[in-house]
Amino acid sequence: METGETGRETAPEGARSGSPVLAVALYVGARLVLVAVIAGVLVLVGLPLLVALIVAIVLALPLSLVLFRPLRARVNAELAAATATRREQRERLRAELRGDAPAE
Repeated sequence: METGETGRETAPEGARSGSPVLAVALYVGARLVLVAVIAGVLVLVGLPLLVALIVAIVLALPLSLVLFRPLRARVNAELAAATATRREQRERLRAELRGDAPAE
């Protein structure tokens, strides 16, 4: 645990922010639902389940690129923010280890 400016302990960055994980889970879940819906329709039409699943997976890829563009943008933004935070923390730690910055 880190100690914040107010003297209280704060959670580590990974534990404090679950939004990248939530964004990825939401996107993956949406894609799985799309595959399930397409496969369900194809099974109702009369295709065997395995063939329907294969066709659904192939069709879901381009459809998800179009239908879930906002979810993909959210995932990209969340991952970029998490990466920037980790990079900043790493640089701050390296500066402290070199003695360039006072410890906070």
